[in-house]
Amino acid sequence: MRGKLFLASAGLGFAALAAAPAVIGQQRAIRTVSSISAQDKQAGAKQHPQLLNEFGGAYAGPQAKYVESVGRRIAVQSGLSNAQSDFTVTLLNSPVNNAFAIPGGYVYVTRQLMALMNDEAELAGVLGHEIGHVAAKHGQRRQQAAQRNAIGGTLLQVLTGALLGDSAIGGLLQKGIGTGSQLLTLKFSRSQEYEADDLGIRYLASGGYDPRALSSMLASLAAQSNLDARVSGNARSMPEWASTHPDPASRVGRAARNAAATGSTSTVRNRDAFLNALDGVLYGDDPKQGVIEGNRFRHPELRLAFTVPSGFGMENGANAVTVAGSGGQAQFSGASYGGSLPEYINSVFAKLGGNNGAPPTGEVSRTTVNGLPAAWRTVRANTQSGQVDATVFAYDFGGGKAYHFLLLTAAGQGVGPFASMVQSVQRLSTQDAAAIKPRRVSMVTVKSGDTVQSLSRRMAYSDYPLERFLTINALTAQSVLRPGQRVKLVTW
Repeated sequence: MRGKLFLASAGLGFAALAAAPAVIGQQRAIRTVSSISAQDKQAGAKQHPQLLNEFGGAYAGPQAKYVESVGRRIAVQSGLSNAQSDFTVTLLNSPVNNAFAIPGGYVYVTRQLMALMNDEAELAGVLGHEIGHVAAKHGQRRQQAAQRNAIGGTLLQVLTGALLGDSAIGGLLQKGIGTGSQLLTLKFSRSQEYEADDLGIRYLASGGYDPRALSSMLASLAAQSNLDARVSGNARSMPEWASTHPDPASRVGRAARNAAATGSTSTVRNRDAFLNALDGVLYGDDPKQGVIEGNRFRHPELRLAFTVPSGFGMENGANAVTVAGSGGQAQFSGASYGGSLPEYINSVFAKLGGNNGAPPTGEVSRTTVNGLPAAWRTVRANTQSGQVDATVFAYDFGGGKAYHFLLLTAAGQGVGPFASMVQSVQRLSTQDAAAIKPRRVSMVTVKSGDTVQSLSRRMAYSDYPLERFLTINALTAQSVLRPGQRVKLVTW
């Protein structure tokens, strides 16, 4: 959550929208776009600020300039343009492992995914992979398929199901959640991933980098996925790149073989330059946007906190915190407040559409939650897949500020599985707010006697410190560190 409105956000993390003919080894040539069209430039310029907002905004600092320079150098290898200035490469202030690109020359990577990398060639490989998606027009095909088949398995599926009648949540897809970033970050097919891998490897080779870098990065992504699965409940329900890019583990060996097939003998990785640039970058949640720790969300600037039920995952977004699990889905956000909770609830429903913008009929129930005046209303909505209950549960924080949950549950459940969550909302004390501090990536030079076990104890985590240290450094528990070697730590 940002200080005024809201939170930091979701993403991709090996995703993209959509150049140059490529043959990897004996692989078939991939049909790609050969230029950036004026139409794509216009569309990209329109989508760019929306994506910045959705994915936590641009990260400010020397790291951003470094990423931009690497991204532009690898982007021109695609054949989309020979001018580096035609590409806008952005480092995003997002705590999820994510990268993506959209037509028009716009390329993005999150600081969190950058922290998982170990050299410049891996950064170039990730960005090249994403540019490859654009060059091969994978995003356009993906959006067309999504629009034909709707989006499955999430809150979006419920709400893209052509809500019938004049339900007050009929416009939620467009107004409450938005289609823009979702359609830009849908899952790629296995064949599209292979094609983007092949193009990314080709760009690495033609750009003078070690083409094996993409394979090593895929291995780190697979390791991160395994770690996230072990720590599920301490982080997000799923790393976003895993939901948009199928199974990196299965692609590691293939990418290594195709790198060898390029015939390139380059071993350029530029590790020291990369580690110098990475030093000091924020890691995990930015306290200015709110933090997720286990199943609890806290925002030191907005001075609020809540806890999600066991079995539910959270994602901190630019405009809302999203909560999802098998029992239902929810979003926490804020809106303008005139001092009346019933009017606030009605305005939330009205903004979501239906009834020509009129609020639903029915009584608003009132209560008090941890000393906060609160109120809620539940409405029934029809979808193609059946009926659902939609609830707006709002809280008056005083001083003209109010926040709310939008809940979706099975028909008849109402607040149901979210009962403990809506009752957990509370003001954050000054002491608790002051105790929330950022984590950062720090570079450490290995000394004689240092081991992966001893260094991991300096990680700013009480859970899985060894596993976290090994994963961000692409090491194993059997790795022997050499004096003078540089490794990454996450510190306060």
